[in-house]
Amino acid sequence: MALPLAGGSSAFTMVRLIEEGENLGIGPLSEVPEDWQDALSTLALRPVPFAGLPIDRPLVMGIVNVTPDSFSDGGRHAEHAAAIEAGHAMLEAGADILDIGGESTRPGADPVSVEEELRRVLPVVRELAKAAPVSIDTRHARVMEATLEAGAEMINDISALRHDPEAIRVLARAEASVILVHMQGDDPRRMQEMAQYEDVTLEVARFLRHRVETLEALGIPRGRIAIDPGLGFGKTLDHNLALTERLPILAGIGCRILYGASRKRFIGTLSGVETAGERTAGSIAAALAAATRGAAILRVHDVAETVQALAVWRACEAGEAPPVPAPET
Repeated sequence: MALPLAGGSSAFTMVRLIEEGENLGIGPLSEVPEDWQDALSTLALRPVPFAGLPIDRPLVMGIVNVTPDSFSDGGRHAEHAAAIEAGHAMLEAGADILDIGGESTRPGADPVSVEEELRRVLPVVRELAKAAPVSIDTRHARVMEATLEAGAEMINDISALRHDPEAIRVLARAEASVILVHMQGDDPRRMQEMAQYEDVTLEVARFLRHRVETLEALGIPRGRIAIDPGLGFGKTLDHNLALTERLPILAGIGCRILYGASRKRFIGTLSGVETAGERTAGSIAAALAAATRGAAILRVHDVAETVQALAVWRACEAGEAPPVPAPET
């Protein structure tokens, strides 16, 4: 007996039962007690579509950092024209969504003013929103509001709408979608000092479930919510690996899962590659591991390479090549 994981192509035959943090053991699906059947069914169900996007495959979100101090690209896209050009190149390479950010949130990063963040991102959002669904990577309600008015369709908040008290009201008024990210605390400068957990996966899952339930109580449906375990945001190497290996636990929340490991420090530690921009192969390996475990959106810097890897992975999972589209007439 096997069940699909989150309604996708991956399936599972065994489960680990965990109650109040206590590991009750691993067993086959046929031996799952009756009072666990609802939770089991949730793991197997396909979550509702997120933001009206396709649900038949993992989506690729291209990262456009309009910052001079990005850890991943050294500020290559800090100028508006360069950022817009990079966004269009990602779309041509197969990106489904573009995630635009004007404030670096790497560990220890200094904050920027709302005015400076808006100066960086607004022209880029206005232009790229004409071509594709755009997400705005920000913690600030004023930036959310202005960029949604400029054409962005979703908010990607590393504080899960906790940093700015006005953020939830902006989200509700705009009827936009949101990506809730787990981070220890709400300050990137101090998050690594707080990287302590009894069980990182269970604690991240509890936090995200509570945030989803909070938004639902305010009238924001799950179809407008995706969740992100927040690799590197107050996490050590071991925490990042545990969250990746146990990603299916998050599927029980019933929302689409976004996974963002691209070029992060733990990729460099595992691969021995010091320079962030040279971590493409390691980043793709992590992305495929997450896709196998139910990730629905992969947030990446290297779009073309990730799209190629996913195409081959999907064909191998299916055991056949996808149908060739008929030529346009």
